[in-house]
Amino acid sequence: MRAVFGVLSLLIVVAVAGFLAKKQMGPVSDIKLPAVTASGESGVTPLPTINPAGNVPQQSQQIQQQFKAATEAGLQQAPPMPDEKP
Repeated sequence: MRAVFGVLSLLIVVAVAGFLAKKQMGPVSDIKLPAVTASGESGVTPLPTINPAGNVPQQSQQIQQQFKAATEAGLQQAPPMPDEKP
């Protein structure tokens, strides 16, 4: 009886680990970015889109440029002021 519970619990653990691994390996295209208007009213710098028809080096350069632009935009934002207590 103890062996049956051991095997069942092992199967449950493997099933949960497989489900989580499958979820982690899912497509990255499900990530939603905030909507940005053409004038950039949302405070986020509009980024160029990646050309899916381009070759791998071009896509890599586009992703690097997007990351650099996002990093620079994040660094230019003023840090939040800490709450002052009297």
